[in-house]
Amino acid sequence: MGGRPLTVRRIFVLLTAIAFVSSCAAPAEPAAEQTLPPSPALIAAPSNDPIRLLYGPDADNVGDLYLPDNDAESLPVVVMIHGGGWQKALGSSYFAPISRAVADQGIAVWNIEYRRGTGNWIDTLADVDNATEALATTVQEAAGGRLDLDRVHVAGHSAGGQLAAWLAGRHTLPSSSPGAQPRIMPRSATVMAGVFDMARAASIGGDKFVPAFLGGMPDQVPDRYRVASPIDHLPIGVRVSALHGDSDKTVSVNQSTVYVDAARAAGDPAELTVLPGVGHDDFVHSDSVAWSTAIDTITDHAATLD
Repeated sequence: MGGRPLTVRRIFVLLTAIAFVSSCAAPAEPAAEQTLPPSPALIAAPSNDPIRLLYGPDADNVGDLYLPDNDAESLPVVVMIHGGGWQKALGSSYFAPISRAVADQGIAVWNIEYRRGTGNWIDTLADVDNATEALATTVQEAAGGRLDLDRVHVAGHSAGGQLAAWLAGRHTLPSSSPGAQPRIMPRSATVMAGVFDMARAASIGGDKFVPAFLGGMPDQVPDRYRVASPIDHLPIGVRVSALHGDSDKTVSVNQSTVYVDAARAAGDPAELTVLPGVGHDDFVHSDSVAWSTAIDTITDHAATLD
């Protein structure tokens, strides 16, 4: 991550982790790809260098704010959440190129870091929630009041996809859960190769990252799985676009197909795009169809006014 430091008055206390995850079941039929037209509601412009901001007391409670260099007085904003298996090996810097590419479309981007590590699930969820809530204070101040907090969107890859979908549905959680009763509510979520069903990933897919993150298997810590697993929060009333490659060997495409089927059955506006020949990491490669599809989808969400 880069950018110039900025002093903050307000700091939220809490927690973090990161993600990559494993397969679950049998592949699903590829959905038709959609080409999304550019929206006239956005003013494309090169983005400025990111501003580094603190949103809490921990060293990982930081984010980079990208602002388009245009004259728009009101900007939609996307919270970008990187993956990496909820572990410390990867950080938000790998999401810097796609964050800048989205900002170049005329969208403010808040690329966040969070605490990661084995068993750190509650810290991770709390950090992601606090980073998003900071849009109303620290981040808005740094943006000069230009952020339209009624047009907040989230996007994440892999474990960051789980966190993005969790953010979109955290308002459904019991009041004792991290992230419950949020002030900042996303209008949409774009989930790239994400983990939607934590129990399915751990039990059927044999994934080792999920039990490490949550501190046990579903039968050992069922309440943790219910709090962290986006599929258990349906319906959420938020538009979710699941993007997944049918050649993903890390997170099964069934994570997306099963979630979208369940979301639609619950009455939610969920969309599925299965990309032929696309693997897990293609979403962060700028020469891939996965990258362009993700940027088109995020831009389409951010341009939606109703």
